[in-house]
Amino acid sequence: MLEDVRTRWHPIAATDDLPLRHVFHGQLLGREFAVWRADDGYVNVWENRCLHRGVRLSIGINDGRELKCQYHGWRYSNRTAGCTYIPAHPADAPARTITNRSFQAVERYGLVWSSEDPGGDLPVVEGIGEDDLLVLRAIPVNASAELVAQRLQSYRFQPNSEIAGTGANVELVAASEAAVALRSCQGRAETLCVFFVQPVDSGRSVIRGVLSGRPNDAQLTAVLRYHNEALSKLRADLEREAAALPVPVPIEPIFERVSEELASLPELDSRGRKAAIRVQVARKWQTADGIMAFELRPIRGLLPTFQPGAHIDVHLPNGLVRQYSLTNGPGETDRFTIGVKLDPASRGGSQCLHDSVREGDVLAISEPRNNFPLRRDALKTIFVAGGIGVTPLLAMAQTLNNQSLAYELHYFAQNEQQLAFSECRQALGDAVMPHLGLSPSDTVNALRRLLSPYLPDTQLYICGPSPMLESTRSLAAEAGWPEAAVHFEYFKNTNVIDDSSSFEVALARSCLTIKVAAGQSILEAMRDAGVDLPSSCEQGACGTCLATVIEGEPDHQDVYLSPSERASGTKIMTCVSRSKSARLVLDA
Repeated sequence: MLEDVRTRWHPIAATDDLPLRHVFHGQLLGREFAVWRADDGYVNVWENRCLHRGVRLSIGINDGRELKCQYHGWRYSNRTAGCTYIPAHPADAPARTITNRSFQAVERYGLVWSSEDPGGDLPVVEGIGEDDLLVLRAIPVNASAELVAQRLQSYRFQPNSEIAGTGANVELVAASEAAVALRSCQGRAETLCVFFVQPVDSGRSVIRGVLSGRPNDAQLTAVLRYHNEALSKLRADLEREAAALPVPVPIEPIFERVSEELASLPELDSRGRKAAIRVQVARKWQTADGIMAFELRPIRGLLPTFQPGAHIDVHLPNGLVRQYSLTNGPGETDRFTIGVKLDPASRGGSQCLHDSVREGDVLAISEPRNNFPLRRDALKTIFVAGGIGVTPLLAMAQTLNNQSLAYELHYFAQNEQQLAFSECRQALGDAVMPHLGLSPSDTVNALRRLLSPYLPDTQLYICGPSPMLESTRSLAAEAGWPEAAVHFEYFKNTNVIDDSSSFEVALARSCLTIKVAAGQSILEAMRDAGVDLPSSCEQGACGTCLATVIEGEPDHQDVYLSPSERASGTKIMTCVSRSKSARLVLDA
């Protein structure tokens, strides 16, 4: 019996319970829900607990795109319920397994419907129009849903236009253990009333009533008061009757384990680069000279949670794999947006996307990875973008803008026509500061003014061409910026890789020792031995294939690690870096 109830759709809130930026505390079958509407209109129904300490999310903060727990500030994304930020670890991107349980939600008849495991269709009521109805005030009752539904069959009421009268003829139209439909007629006046009973627990319910025909403004308050008084009297009678019955056993909610998809490792492919998600190119447009933008929407379901600064691998029709940063703002998981600049020396990646990929095409992409995470604990954040390097910084700027945190986005380009994503920039307002047509020396002077002096609790994020990135990092160091406050991401590694050496690598956790031959990377040798390590760009720029060094001296040839990280000798990018010592021991 209870299993049937769990698979049935139930109302858990009224549409009016979800005003702007509010979180509603819903209850159903012994379970609590946090119900909230994002600014894009999407209704989220989540298990009502933060994954950190179990604090109720219904007392959290709805900022329109994310829900923030009030206890330790964990933030969860619209639609996916994935964690996007943990204040105790501001420099790290949360693991994708930190995802709250979410439930389906549908709005109908002015109510929000959900279910633990919906197995059928929502109820359809003839005579109730979506645009011409009145939702009554919800009436909580300390009685079982079955008892409430039985007693509602004897509810008597006047049509909307005749509430001052008496003696209306009320007929039972339909009844079930979860709903009752009644029609009241007096003369030519007629009103259909449908009650849906929300089973909160075995001994608690909520009566949710809907009337056909919305009264005019002059009658509205009187009709609502009329039914509120009548239903309150019915509640008093119901609770007296229920109090004389044996106390029912409370319903025990089912708390599921983490899904197998999140708890298990994905299957390997021959290259170690995963493309488990299929997306359709919903929109393709030119966003600037030489830059095409692509809006990618899922073939089915929702896209994974991402954090600002994340990138995806795009597997192209010509067999190439390229990495592109997401420009999305927080909570935009119904689509991914990327910008692609046509490289004059393209080896087939950007050229394929510009010339061959069309709207409607299906592409394979990886889950988002974030090796360029955004801190949200700075007094002020400065973004420095060069050309197409603006893409991850736009995502970051939108996140800070949504939280009303102080930031500046300095966008360097040759001219106005090369400034991408105008709609996004306009939404950010005066915080976006273009620097156009500057010579190399003028660019250096502008950056020097921008970075001097260093102010405590300020963070700097840089993305752009290698010469600009190197210059900005150097100027920041001269101005006294601590290395930990300077964050950067390279497009690609322009260093000439010396892979002429051969050496031995011991993989401590795998209990393997492998030979890395000349012309072979550590990453390739590991895969040949059956040990997989995540990778993305495989150029030493993105940080995905990072490994911990236990013993030996790395030969760093990447552009991802900072000078202090290189000097420590505890990290290595396995796709390009090698070993200066004859033996290297890795934690892998």
